Order: sequence, then C-alpha cells, then structure tokens
Amino acid sequence: MSDKILLYMWKSHRQTLISTHGFYVEQAKLRLVSQFENIEAEADQAAADWLKRNNDQFDPERDELGDFYEGASDASIEVYSLLSDMRDQTILNVVAWMFHEWDKQLRDWLAREIRRWHSGAAVAEKVWSADFAQIVELLESFGWPISRDKSFSYLDACRLVVNVYKHGKGKSLEELKQKYPEYLQDPFSGVGGPLFGIAQCDHTHLRVSKEQLQVFSDTIIGFWRAVPEHTFYSQCKDVPGWFEKALLKDRSSQQQRTIK
Repeated sequence: MSDKILLYMWKSHRQTLISTHGFYVEQAKLRLVSQFENIEAEADQAAADWLKRNNDQFDPERDELGDFYEGASDASIEVYSLLSDMRDQTILNVVAWMFHEWDKQLRDWLAREIRRWHSGAAVAEKVWSADFAQIVELLESFGWPISRDKSFSYLDACRLVVNVYKHGKGKSLEELKQKYPEYLQDPFSGVGGPLFGIAQCDHTHLRVSKEQLQVFSDTIIGFWRAVPEHTFYSQCKDVPGWFEKALLKDRSSQQQRTIK
C-alpha cells in the first residue's frame, strides 16, 4: 500500500518562488537601497550649498568665521542624519515586504496542499490565522524539524525585526533584545563597551544593515530550497492541538450537512 502524500512541492513552483524572490530583492537593492550609497558626499554638498547661499550675509567685521562655517556644518549634519534615517527606513521596508511575502506564500502553499486531502473551511482559515510559532509547529509535526536548522534563527530574527518595525514597543522588542540584539543600534556603544546600553534601546534604535538584509534574503531562498519535495503521512507525528481542533470542526460540519 502506497504512502499518502500530505504535502508536495512542485519543482516548477519551488523555482518560481526562488527566482521571484531573488528578482524582487535585487531590484529593491538596485532601485531603492543603492540611492543612499553616497550620502557622505551629499552631506558635503549640502554644506557647500549653505555657504554659497549665505555668503552675501557674512560680514567679516561683525561675524565670526568659525560661526559661519558651523552653520554649514550643521546643514551637512542635518542632511546626513535625514538621509541615514531614510536609508534605514527603506531597508526595513524591504525586509518587511520580504518577510510578509514569504509568510503569505508559505501559508498559501500549505492551505492548497492540505485542500487536496481535506475539505473544509476551518483548517484553511486556521492556517492563515495561525501565528509564526504555530506554523513552525505544524511543519515539524509533518516531519520537517525546521527549528533545528541553523538558519532558522535568521527567520526568527526577521520575524521579530518586522514586528518591532510595525508595532514599536512590545513583546517582540523585548524578545529581540534578548535573542538578537545585533539588530538594535546601542545608543551607548561608545561608553562601556558593546551592548552597554541595550536595555535602554527601543523601536527607534532598530537597524538592519545591507549585509543583514542579504542574510535574510539568502535564508528565505534557503528555506524554499529545503522544503521536502514530498511530505508523507507516515512522517506525520501528532499534529498541534489547534490544527486537530480545526480538522474536527470541518468533519463535524460535513457530518451535519450529510444528516440534513
């Protein structure tokens, strides 16, 4: 007797997921993130522009030359600060898009595959409403120990980064501090050594570098490559309680319709 297939990752679908993700991330880096590669030069230009605009207002008999150049320095610092913040927000937006797209694609694939051997709305609805930990729990009950993979921590970190970016202060921020403080810019990093002030960090200190963005992207591609082509019924252990409850709800609804 052949083993029942619970989940099937078609080769063409896997390749589409990988190639689409890679294309969008590369285009985001090229069209968005790359625009901030020369912010130092732009800040210097802001100082030069300030001097040019205010040159006629300088009176050497009344004004201090140092104060005049300080005004130019302030203009440079302001532009650099604004562009740095815009760069950081742009990268965080790319990370948020990347994670949410992966999350939707995973749930869509799971719901469609489950629909091949189970009919009913409750299970599909629960797959879409379950939180990250529940989805991981479901995958592991199907015989894929995803949380044991060394790259899983990057998926988990990406989730927390996106939650902090979206919601600000809260449980995800505290969890990020404890597990992945490297995504928070320590406001006191120059005083007392690294992580001296990590407890004082909040959502405004959230930062993702271009290198960390690439790691997140590589992790998502690695995830799709690692999805087993076939997940068999014989591999399935006890499913999570939330999933079993949804299965029973659908079966109960089907029985009631049959009786009627």
